[in-house]
Amino acid sequence: MVRVGVVGALGYGGREFIRLLMAHPQAELTAAVYREGGTRLDEILPGFGKMTDIVLEAFDATSLAQRCDVVFLAVPGTESMIMGAELHKAGVRFMDLGSDFRIKDVAAYKQYYGVEYSHPELLDKAVYGHVPWHREALRNAAIVAVPGCFPISIITALKPLLDAAAPEVPVVINSVSGVSGAGRKANDVFHFPNMNENVRAYKIATHQHIPEIEQELDFKAQVQFTPHVAPVTRGILSTIVLRPSQSLDVAALYRCYDAEPFVRVLGAGKIPDLNQVRGSNFCDIGWVEDVRTGNIVIVSVIDNLVGGTAGMGMQCMNVAFGLDERAGLRLPGMAP
Repeated sequence: MVRVGVVGALGYGGREFIRLLMAHPQAELTAAVYREGGTRLDEILPGFGKMTDIVLEAFDATSLAQRCDVVFLAVPGTESMIMGAELHKAGVRFMDLGSDFRIKDVAAYKQYYGVEYSHPELLDKAVYGHVPWHREALRNAAIVAVPGCFPISIITALKPLLDAAAPEVPVVINSVSGVSGAGRKANDVFHFPNMNENVRAYKIATHQHIPEIEQELDFKAQVQFTPHVAPVTRGILSTIVLRPSQSLDVAALYRCYDAEPFVRVLGAGKIPDLNQVRGSNFCDIGWVEDVRTGNIVIVSVIDNLVGGTAGMGMQCMNVAFGLDERAGLRLPGMAP
């Protein structure tokens, strides 16, 4: 049985990871960290009533290392690098559901996150946790940087076609996210009267996931990425416009995912909906080849809390500990 600790247990990502963990046949929650601790988890999150009697505790890297085989960090960006360094020093494997170990370029991290990177010596040890593309490296990784939700929806759909992209033409990406992608913290922008029946574009040309996406595309393409938030709770739908430099068989290139348990390639002209993946770890992909413009328009969908955060983290854990990748993740999409 894999002993799991979760730091940031009350945030959306941490809570979702714990929810999935409750159904995992070979892993158990042995520590849940949130601020000073001292309160039962199910007193604050009643949905876990009769599921666990664990008590929240303060962060102590040495104590966690003694009781956990792996610790998941589910804290906001810029906060996990310090905790991660303490966990690594204590000798326990950790997986970051946040953003601090994804970007290898410390200058890019400072540019997009606005803070100095405090532990650059750990970046070379961190494996980017996109399972289909880094599975073998994850098996022995001491530090795993679980990808961001927008990048998962984009990298999964785009990377198989990348070598055919015209390098002089930026790949144009418009992604729409549910409001849960902003996290649990109260924010006036996402206040119900402001968000209801509204769609907002934000961080145009400056979003912090841009360097992460371009890095994982091996810097073979620039991306023009525009995120949007819509009045839905869960999900990300990304529309990706790629200009090919040569003729290509899109379906043949996507066959690299035939054996992937959580990537479903729907085919040409079959455009996925969020309802197909909500509450699941699946990424669904469809596309249209626009003869008039010469572009390929790809649409991908994920659930931002499962397929975009907690589920990919659990899949990373399953790979790292030699378990069935589908353990704890055998969930179809929820509809309605």
